[in-house]
Amino acid sequence: MMRDVTAELIAEWRDELTRLTGSLGHLFNRPEPRVVFAQFVEGLLAELPKKNGWTLSERAGHASADRMQWLLNGSVWEAGRLRDAVRDYLVEHLGDPEASLVIDDTQAQKKGIKSVGVAFQHCGLTGDVRNCQTTVMLTYATTTGHAFLDRRLYLPEEWAEDREWCRAAGIPDEVGFATKPELAVAMLEEAVAAGVPLSWLLADSGYGRDPQVRAWCHDRSVPYVLGVPVDLPLDGPPGEPRHPAVKRATTCFITSASVTSGNVVPVVSAPKVNGSTTGPRSPSRSRARSRPRAPRTGWSCADRCIPTGAAKTASSIHREIAYLLVHAPNATTASEIITRAGGRWQIEEDNEINKQLVGFAQYQVRKWTPWHRHIIACMLATAFLAVQRAAFPEPEPGSDSDPESSAPGKALTTTGSEATGWSPDRSCGPPPTPSGTAWPPPTSTPTTLSKPP
Repeated sequence: MMRDVTAELIAEWRDELTRLTGSLGHLFNRPEPRVVFAQFVEGLLAELPKKNGWTLSERAGHASADRMQWLLNGSVWEAGRLRDAVRDYLVEHLGDPEASLVIDDTQAQKKGIKSVGVAFQHCGLTGDVRNCQTTVMLTYATTTGHAFLDRRLYLPEEWAEDREWCRAAGIPDEVGFATKPELAVAMLEEAVAAGVPLSWLLADSGYGRDPQVRAWCHDRSVPYVLGVPVDLPLDGPPGEPRHPAVKRATTCFITSASVTSGNVVPVVSAPKVNGSTTGPRSPSRSRARSRPRAPRTGWSCADRCIPTGAAKTASSIHREIAYLLVHAPNATTASEIITRAGGRWQIEEDNEINKQLVGFAQYQVRKWTPWHRHIIACMLATAFLAVQRAAFPEPEPGSDSDPESSAPGKALTTTGSEATGWSPDRSCGPPPTPSGTAWPPPTSTPTTLSKPP
């Protein structure tokens, strides 16, 4: 049953967060930034219309934004060490050998040319070219929760080639141009080197089409489900011809779905696993065997999510087909492949939570170091939410709350869904709290982070 969200429970969450931020005091060389850092993180989790230096300072009772700005711009501490602490915190509380690492990038629209890494480039939020910053993100996803594990700011070529421009933005001289897949592989290497338990890698076609990402998985025997473009050439099983590139997605899907024997298998999935918010959808999938690397098998999968009702349009069938490349142990079932493929949308939820709840893209900084400090502070805040939410029990199937909660005399103690409209299966994070309080997440989960070596 769901726990009732009471004032006492909210106070416990506050105490948990205080212990968490207090355990990170070793990152700072003076007491002043330790205090301001705790206030900064609390402000990110508070119910504020915007999360910038002025609003966070006002909430903390400061007369100006100077102390918050100094925390990001001038104080002495390393964002990399806080990133390591966030990673250790997630692994300690959510670590699972069956976990997935999920790769994707996110954008923040900006004005002008002085914000570090800003350039006219593709913006996933709008689907066109905008003046924005791009960050490659890595999510750690388990059955109990998920949150960002690491991040890399993408530096466009025009930035990397102009070292004076880079120095003006505080970019270290050793940082040069790297493609988004290369940044993703660097994060994967660091995660493995740090002993992060994982089982699968998930990503969309922007990374699945890149041979470096696939090679990294093959070299380390990491199973993957990667989106790929429809025209990506694939090798079939030994002795069979190479799969040709196709010009129209529906052709490949209809051909593979119509075959019921041999190396092509139709797969139908009833649950909605794609996380779309465009309306009711009926996913159907087919898979075709590609060249295996023993003891593993490769599959190319067609994923057609057919909108129903008001979401259905004349051209939706062609547009909704996606293609996946799967490399997994021979014993892997179609059901597990489908489940893992749906897990890629957890990083979309993390993007939503970070941007809507903790001001991930609302920073008022322009340079390299302050940018990294703001982003990792947001990641700490949402990691805290993920860990606390994991301790918040899911409701039993068929029952929304404890029957006793609706009995006479129980009116003053309401569940989170009754008081705020929140339910634990929503993707937007933990339950909001009454106005004037700071953050949601539950109790009795240790929050002490180990000091990095």
